[in-house]
Amino acid sequence: MEIFFLLLLIVIMAAALGSGFPVAFALPGAAIITIGLAAGTGYLFEGNTDAYFHSGGPQQWLTAGVTNLRGVYWEVERDTLIAIPLFIFMGIMLQRSKIAEDLLVTMAQLFGPVPGGLGISVVFVGALLAATTGIVGATVVAMGMISLPAMLRSNYSTPLATGTIAASGTLGQIIPPSIVLIILADQLASAADQASTLRKNLYTDATGDLQMPSTFGVSGTSAGEMFLGALIPGLVLVGIYMIYILVYAVIRPKAAPAVHDKSQKWNLAFWGRVSLSLIPPLALIFLVLGSIIGGIATVNQAGAIGAAGALIMASYRLPPSGSRMLFGPALVAIAGLVLIAVALSMFEMNVKAVDSAQDQLGIAIGALATILIVAALIWSAVRAIRIEFTLQGVMLETAKTTSLVFIILLGAAMLTAAFRGFGGEELVREFLNSMPGGFWTQFVIVMAVIFVLGFFLDFIEIAVVVVPIVAPILLADPGANVTAVWLGVMIGLNIQTSFLTPPFGFALFYLRGVAPAVVKTLQIYKGVVPFILLQLLALAIVGSYPPLVNYLPNRVSLLGETAPPPRNPQLQLCLEDYVGQQLASSTRTADAVAAAKTLDLSALPEDMRDDFNEGVEAGETALAQMDAIHEAEAAVDAATPEYRPQLIAVRNLEKQIRRLEEERDEDQTLLNRLEADSESRGPLEARVAEIDEEIAALEAQIPDGWEAAHDAFVELTTAEDAARNQYRRAADDAYSGPAEVLAVLEDYDAFVALEAPLNDLRSLMETGAGEADALKVEEVEDLIGEVEGAGDVKSALAKARRELDEDEPDREEVLSNYEDALAEYAAQAQWRADAQAALPGVRNYVDGVIGTFGIRSQDRFTRKQALAMASCSANHRDVSLNF
Repeated sequence: MEIFFLLLLIVIMAAALGSGFPVAFALPGAAIITIGLAAGTGYLFEGNTDAYFHSGGPQQWLTAGVTNLRGVYWEVERDTLIAIPLFIFMGIMLQRSKIAEDLLVTMAQLFGPVPGGLGISVVFVGALLAATTGIVGATVVAMGMISLPAMLRSNYSTPLATGTIAASGTLGQIIPPSIVLIILADQLASAADQASTLRKNLYTDATGDLQMPSTFGVSGTSAGEMFLGALIPGLVLVGIYMIYILVYAVIRPKAAPAVHDKSQKWNLAFWGRVSLSLIPPLALIFLVLGSIIGGIATVNQAGAIGAAGALIMASYRLPPSGSRMLFGPALVAIAGLVLIAVALSMFEMNVKAVDSAQDQLGIAIGALATILIVAALIWSAVRAIRIEFTLQGVMLETAKTTSLVFIILLGAAMLTAAFRGFGGEELVREFLNSMPGGFWTQFVIVMAVIFVLGFFLDFIEIAVVVVPIVAPILLADPGANVTAVWLGVMIGLNIQTSFLTPPFGFALFYLRGVAPAVVKTLQIYKGVVPFILLQLLALAIVGSYPPLVNYLPNRVSLLGETAPPPRNPQLQLCLEDYVGQQLASSTRTADAVAAAKTLDLSALPEDMRDDFNEGVEAGETALAQMDAIHEAEAAVDAATPEYRPQLIAVRNLEKQIRRLEEERDEDQTLLNRLEADSESRGPLEARVAEIDEEIAALEAQIPDGWEAAHDAFVELTTAEDAARNQYRRAADDAYSGPAEVLAVLEDYDAFVALEAPLNDLRSLMETGAGEADALKVEEVEDLIGEVEGAGDVKSALAKARRELDEDEPDREEVLSNYEDALAEYAAQAQWRADAQAALPGVRNYVDGVIGTFGIRSQDRFTRKQALAMASCSANHRDVSLNF
C-alpha cells in the first residue's frame, strides 16, 4: 500500500501541474491530499492511521515539511536565501530602467560588421545581463523586442535568430549571481550532511571501524562557492554559443550576414555611448562578483551591493537625457566609494581600536564616504519614486517573485516529506544503488531524469524536489568522491535546458509572446534544438574536467583570510604530492640535509645541538619516507586492476545481503508479534525462509579467495598510510627543531641589547620593594621574553621580581635570583657569540627545507603553495578502495 500511495502522490502532483494549477499550491496540495487519504484508509481498514506509512504517521509527515523549512531558513547560520530578494530587486530594477535595451542596441552596433555579429552581440549582452539581472523572462523579452526585429531585417535565419535569443536569455540560470545557484547551494548543504552520514555507515559496514578518517568526509557547499564554481562553466557555455554562431555564419553566410550600417560613424560620440552602456554594468558585475571572489563580502552582502548599484544606475537612466544633475547620484556614490577605498588602504579602520589622530582621521573619512553613499541612494530612490512610480513597481514585483519562490520552497518541502513518508527516498536509493556501473551509471540516470523533467517542470521545482532525494546518494558514493559544488553546477547546467525544452520551456513562451506574427512557433522550437545540444556539450565538458568547477572555489578559499592551515587533513595527500614534485625537480632540500651533517655546532648547548642534529636526521628519514610513499603507491596501483573488480562485485553482493537482512528482520518482527495460531504466520514464515535461502545463495557467490585478496590489499593500503604518517612526523621534526635553533641564533643582536636594561636593575634589586618596583622589573622581563631562547634568564629574573613585590622582601633572595639571571645571561651571551659562526649553515639548512618539510609548520600556505593545492584538490580522488 505504501507504493500505491507513493504513486498516487506523483499522479496527483503531475495532474495538478499539467492542468495549469499553480505550482505553489500543487506541490503541498498533493502532499496533504495523499497523506490524508493514506491516514483515512489506514484507519478504516487497519484501525491505525499510521498503517500505510513507511515510518511515522500522518501528523509527523504533515508537519515535517513546515518544520524542516523553519529549521533550515530560520537558523542564523543559514541565511543564504536572504540574497534572493536582493538579486531579484537588482534584476527588475535594471530591466525597468532599460539598461538592458541600451546594452543590446550598443552591442549590436559594435558587433554588426562581424559575420554573425548580431547573434554574437545577443550572446554577449545575454551574458552581461545574466551577471547583473539573472532573470530569464526579463532578458528574453528585452532581447526579443529589440534584437529579433533587427536580426530579421538583416536577413538572419529565423530559427538561428530565435534560438540565439532564447538560449542567451537562459544564461542567467548558470552565470552568477543566479537564484537557482542559491537554491541549489541551500539544498546541497543539507544533502551533504546526509551524504556524510551515509558514507560513514558505508565505511563502518565495509571495514568494521566506527570512526571514518576525515580525509574521506563529504564537504558541503555555500552560495558563494556555487557562484565561483559556476563562473567558468558559464563562460565556457558563452564561448560555445559564440563559436557556434561564428561557424554557422562562415558556413552559411546568407543565414547570418554581417551588417554594415553606413550611417553609423565610429567617432568619439559613438565610443562614448559604448562606454556609458558597457562600463556601468561591468562595474556592477565587478562589485558584486568581485566582492565575493575576493572574500570581501558574503553573498548576502554582495546582493545588497547589487541592489544599491542597480538603484544608482537607474537614477541616470530613468530621467530624460539632458535632465538637470542627471549623473549627480552616480557621481556622489563614486566619490563615496573612492573615499572608502582610500580610507581602507591608508588607515586602520577599526572604531574600537582608535588610539591616534591618524586613526580618527581614517574613521572620519569613512564616515563621510558612508554619508555620501547613503545620500546617493536616497537621491536615487527619490528619483525612482517620482518618475512613473518606478521604485514602487519594482518593490511590488520583487515581493511577488520572492513570495512565489518561498511558497514553492515550502510546498516542495512538504512534498518531499510526503515522498519520504511513503518510502520513496529508500526506493530511489535502492534503485540507484542496484544499478551496475557504480556512480557514473547513477549520475547519468539522474541527469537524464532531470533533463526529461525539464520538459515539464520549472527549475525551482526540480531543484527543491529532485535534488534533496538524489544528491545525498550521489555525494555519498566514494568511487567518484565528487564535490557538492561540482554536482550543483552540473545540475544547474542541466536545469538550464528546462527553459528551452518544449512543450513548457518558459524562454520559448516569453519569446513567442513578443515575436512578430511572421515568426512561427515551430521555427522557435527548431531554433533552440542546436542550443540544447550545445548545453549538453557544455555539460559533457564540465563533467569530464571537474577543475573547471572546483579550481576557483578552492583558489579563493586557500588564498583567503580564513584559509585552512597546511595541517588540514583534507589537504595532506595533495601536500605530499606537491612536496614530492619539489623534491624530484630540485636537489635543494637533499643538498641542505647533506650539508647540515658537516656543520660544527660545538658552540651550542647540548640540548640545542641535539635538537638540530635530530632535525637533520629526521630530514634524512623524511627523504627516505617520500621514496617509501612512492613505492607504496606504486604497489597499490599495481594491485588495483585485479582487486577493484572483486571489490565491486563483493560490495554489491553485500549490499543486496544487507537489504534482504533488513527485510527479513522486519518480517521476523511481525512474526514475533503474531499469536501462535494466527493464519498469517504461515506466509510470513515461508517468506523468512525464502529470504534466508536468497541470502545463502548470495553469500555463496562471494569468491573463496576474497578474504585473502582483501587482506592482502588492506596490507598494501595500510603500508601506504604508515609511510605517509612516518613521513609527516619526520618532516615536522626535520623543520621544527632546526627552526627554533635558527630563531635563537638570529636574535643575537636583540639578546646583546638586553645587557643594559638588565644591569640597570641592580639598584632596584638592592633597595626596591613593592608593586611599583616589581612592575619596572616586569617591563624588562617582557623585553627578555621577546628574544628567542632567553627563557632561563627571564625565569630567574621573575623569581627576583616576585620576591621584590612583597612589602618587606627578602633582600638576600632577591639579589641571589638577580645574580642567577645575570650569570645565565653572561653564559648565553658567550655561547651565542661563539655560535654565530654556525649561523649561515643553520640558516641554509632551514631555508633548504622550509619549502618542503616545513610547509606543515606554516600558519598558512604561500601563494605558490596555495595555487598548487587548489589545482590538486580540484580533481576528484577515488577513495572507494578504502571502503
